[in-house]
Amino acid sequence: MKITHERAKCIGCGNCAAICPKFWKMAEDGKSELLGSKINSQTGNHELEVEKVECNQNAADSCPVTIIHVEK
Repeated sequence: MKITHERAKCIGCGNCAAICPKFWKMAEDGKSELLGSKINSQTGNHELEVEKVECNQNAADSCPVTIIHVEK
């Protein structure tokens, strides 16, 4: 499974970090950060491969700008 974060579009609401702090935190620039993710050089998105979705689906569902994607 893969979690994708379109970080450039992040508005910094903090929902993901509040709901799923194991995977998300707020960075110094005011945007959220997907912990352990790598940047896809083609898209610029941050991506993280995971075995279990855990709280990431809730984080994605809570994002007001729908920039967190969970691929199962």
